[in-house]
Amino acid sequence: MSERQARAQMLDEIAQQRIVILDGAMGTMIQQLGLTEQDFRGDLLAEHNRDLKGNNDLLSLTRPAAIRAIHDAFLEAGADIVTTNTFNATALSQADYGTENLVRDMNIAAAHVAVEAAQAAATLDRPRFAAGALGPTSKTASISPDVGDPGYRAVTFDDLRAGYLQAAAGLVEGGVDLLVLETVFDTLNAKAAIFALEELFAELGFCLPLILSGTITDLSGRTLTGQTTEAFWNSVRHARPFAIGLNCSLGAENMRPYVAELSRVADTRVSAYPNAGLPNEFGEYDETPEQTAAFLSEWAETGLVNLLGGCCGTTPEHIRAIAEAVAGTAPRKIPTMAQHLRLSGLEPLEIRT
Repeated sequence: MSERQARAQMLDEIAQQRIVILDGAMGTMIQQLGLTEQDFRGDLLAEHNRDLKGNNDLLSLTRPAAIRAIHDAFLEAGADIVTTNTFNATALSQADYGTENLVRDMNIAAAHVAVEAAQAAATLDRPRFAAGALGPTSKTASISPDVGDPGYRAVTFDDLRAGYLQAAAGLVEGGVDLLVLETVFDTLNAKAAIFALEELFAELGFCLPLILSGTITDLSGRTLTGQTTEAFWNSVRHARPFAIGLNCSLGAENMRPYVAELSRVADTRVSAYPNAGLPNEFGEYDETPEQTAAFLSEWAETGLVNLLGGCCGTTPEHIRAIAEAVAGTAPRKIPTMAQHLRLSGLEPLEIRT
């Protein structure tokens, strides 16, 4: 058994025993640092001809110690898994800054930082893991950005596939233990990513565990491209993910019914990492660690989830409160689903014979 296979098996065994704790909001923690344009540029991009402040993915190259400190804080708070600082580290997203040529280096460097942090925090009885983050990109394959031309698409499936393949290859080369395809608002984007990962795994000769996490954009209970939670699961279940889940957009209070729906229909683990409530008029998040933990503790006690963490607005204190609140609570039991033909458009369709 290879080291990667052994670590995947170790993660599987832990998930059978208890609720796995994810980390919190990398972006929130970076914002709190108050970094300057020069911090983002470093010596590497001192002469770059575009503004770079806000391109957080660059910091794995220009301020790796700052990113390492954020990982360390989440691990000290109780996270089992830290996620790489690569939410926008694809060529499609980096094109906005003219830094597409650095995508491979960003992903490898971010993976190294996360892996080193996880290894430093690990003990014999408490292993830690690094997950490679793959965000939704800044483009959507299903919706036109031009209201006057609804048939227009700013990106193709092949563009997305190539972008995800490059990013994922860098993350795997950097040593991550698993991958997280997160904040999925367009299922076609996710399908391009899944296709790319299947290509990559076939080339490498091994697979890594995959967490697939969609985002419900509002109280309609649908993704940005209109799918219900069950329809989203039907669309991506062929990827056989380690976990299927939801993150971002909503706080825990409003996300609960959609997590419950996933828990009902998914024959794999369920993950959830909501925001710290909804943003206030200043775009900030006011939900306290204790409030978030109280919501998620109820989910755990009800048997809805296998992995828990936080998204926008969540800090190490939120993760600490969540970890303490669910300690000792058994993870959701994965159900055995009857074999039926399950299809999806905007709504799910199940055909029983």
